[in-house]
Amino acid sequence: MDIERSRAGQGGDGGPAGVVRVPVKVVAVLVVLPVRVLWDLLAGCARGVRRHLLAPVGQGLGWVCVRLWGYLLRPLGMALLYWPWVGLRRYLAVPAGGAVYRHLLRPLGRYVLAPVGAALAWLLRGPLTWVHRRVLTPLGHGVRWLVRGVCLLVFVWPWAGLWRYAVLPLGRGVGWVLVHVLAPPAVFLVRQVLAPAWHLAGRITLALGRGLRRLWRGCVARPLAWVRRQVVAPAGHALRRVWRTSRAAVREARTEMRRALFGGPAGEPARSRARTLGSTTAADAAPAAEISLPQRRG
Repeated sequence: MDIERSRAGQGGDGGPAGVVRVPVKVVAVLVVLPVRVLWDLLAGCARGVRRHLLAPVGQGLGWVCVRLWGYLLRPLGMALLYWPWVGLRRYLAVPAGGAVYRHLLRPLGRYVLAPVGAALAWLLRGPLTWVHRRVLTPLGHGVRWLVRGVCLLVFVWPWAGLWRYAVLPLGRGVGWVLVHVLAPPAVFLVRQVLAPAWHLAGRITLALGRGLRRLWRGCVARPLAWVRRQVVAPAGHALRRVWRTSRAAVREARTEMRRALFGGPAGEPARSRARTLGSTTAADAAPAAEISLPQRRG
């Protein structure tokens, strides 16, 4: 109530919120509240009926149905609908079918149908053999000969004749013309024109290659070698000496700083670790003179 009063004091009852809030409260109290109370009562009654009435009744009916099916309905259904048909099949249909097969169908097939079939086969064997030998075999040979002749006539003989009487003579004539007419001029052209021209072109390309190689050596290779030998190598040696000198100076400065900060033996000579070109020993790494302990104390 205090919160609603504070909200009402802040918003004011005369504003739009106050005008809308009053009908909403009236509807909530007169309509929604009774409906909600009735709904809660109905829900509580339904839960009670389900819990205390329907659940026990359902469980009892289920137990009765299970017992009734197990002890009455299932045996009755088996006795009326299953066992009669099983007995009918087992004791009537199967023995009757076996007896019919043994005493009727098997003797009928063995003593009637088999002799009749053998007689019909013996009767038809002669005509069928004659038809096969006198009609079907010659007819098959004739069809095969006809198909073979048609295939030869359409697919083999025209192309064989064309190859034998057209292509081979034409090829032989062309070969004779090439050998006896065009071969001597071609040989003369190759020997007297193409071969000298080919050798002359080879000499020209060889001379051109030598000239280009000399031009490359004189204009590019030798200047580059001179620059490398006279400029790049001295500059590299100078940079290497500067780098070694600066590195030695940095090491000496670091040694002096470590001695000043942490202390060390006084009068210890600092060795330069600069290395000569192509050497693995220091430039001034001469062994210091040994000083005995009494001389150092004195």
